[in-house]
Amino acid sequence: MRFKGLDLNLLVALEVLLTTRSITETAKRMNLSQPAVSAALGRLRDHFGDPLLVLNGKRFLPTTTAETLLPLVRQLLRDAETMLQAGQRFEPASSQRTFRIIASDYMAVVLLTRVAARLGEVAPHVCLDIIPPSQQSGLALDNGQVDLLIGPDAFVLARFPSELLFEERHVIVGCANNPLFSGPIAMVDYAAAGHVVATFGPNREASFADQVIEKLGIERRIAVTTSSFASLPWFLVGTPRLALMHGRLAAFFARIAPLAVAEPPFAMPLQQVMMQHHPARRGDMGLQWLTGLIRDEAAV
Repeated sequence: MRFKGLDLNLLVALEVLLTTRSITETAKRMNLSQPAVSAALGRLRDHFGDPLLVLNGKRFLPTTTAETLLPLVRQLLRDAETMLQAGQRFEPASSQRTFRIIASDYMAVVLLTRVAARLGEVAPHVCLDIIPPSQQSGLALDNGQVDLLIGPDAFVLARFPSELLFEERHVIVGCANNPLFSGPIAMVDYAAAGHVVATFGPNREASFADQVIEKLGIERRIAVTTSSFASLPWFLVGTPRLALMHGRLAAFFARIAPLAVAEPPFAMPLQQVMMQHHPARRGDMGLQWLTGLIRDEAAV
């Protein structure tokens, strides 16, 4: 379809080209040949009277015109998607849709495993693509590359609405035969123990719980630093180490591993776990159905 002399299909190619800055990667994403993508870029250059992407060494860089066009094209494509989805019925039993969700391994274990189990019952052909949080998470949500973001309130985008899924407490976890768990754990014993912590991203950012510990001024000896919440319990079994973990995650692993759980000897604020999607997806019936399912499982 053409609009004012432009094949509208080229707008999809333009968005991918300006995002990837690569003909090869665009061809892969769009399942096209590289010559076809090169031809599309040529037609776009002719229409806009601008090179759009220029070679700088071995890399393409966007022109000023391209940088101006990219947010406009993204918004146009989001609006088109919203228009097409508005009023469309979503049939869970027959849908083959893939939902892309940004969520940590903690959230995947305690919530999305149950969501996936429900999907197996009521929407057997629906798939989940769970993507770990990163510094690009906000951009991915903004660009419509993901459907949902689930995570702590500190990581949701302030410019988009979000909703509270649940509030999470934190507990101390250790090996079941650790004598510290024979009674309430004293602060002096907690501080003296070796600890397992998780940090994330290229800057090794501390978790919510460890940030609270730092603010409280509690000094600990870090025995093991790992990169995932779900790996914490396996560094505790058979050792005297301790970890401060999400309550739901601790309860999950205490059912399958020899672990003990205790309340911390200091005040820990509740962590708010939020769910967020782009406002443009408000009319997406499939996403409405999925978020309803997630709410139900989060309330259990």
